[in-house]
Amino acid sequence: MSRLVTTVHHSPLGPLRLVASAAGLRSLHFRQHRHAPPADPSWTTDAAAFTAVCAQLDAYFAGELQDFDVPLDLAGTPWQRQVWRALADVPYGRTTSYGALAARLGRPTASRAVGLANGRNPLSIVVPCHRVVGADGRLVGYGGGLARKEHLLRLEGALAA
Repeated sequence: MSRLVTTVHHSPLGPLRLVASAAGLRSLHFRQHRHAPPADPSWTTDAAAFTAVCAQLDAYFAGELQDFDVPLDLAGTPWQRQVWRALADVPYGRTTSYGALAARLGRPTASRAVGLANGRNPLSIVVPCHRVVGADGRLVGYGGGLARKEHLLRLEGALAA
């Protein structure tokens, strides 16, 4: 296993814990996040390793960045990685439903499986799982909490103020 480094970045929505390998960003979670991995004592704290992603996060929260451009190291099952790649294609300022995402992946009856994979997304914000809403447009299911999901969607203009 490669050496992992970590840091905490302070955002308008609270502290974000970032974890990266030599290949790229592996994890970005809010402190209170349903599926955040526990801190590992083998991780090395190295804020300098996250300069680019932290600058992009700051620009995103300032409304100046729509697409992240940092190397990613997504660790998950083949299905999860397929869903996460599809999430990355949901445009800034737009939303989609679990069912629509499942249909786009060629598995129209797999909306629950999409939801489970979406909930395990290790890269909140960067891989925009917050852009997935219920079939009726309601805000549902966000590991960082629905208030944060609403904030992110308002920031992007996907919800009226």
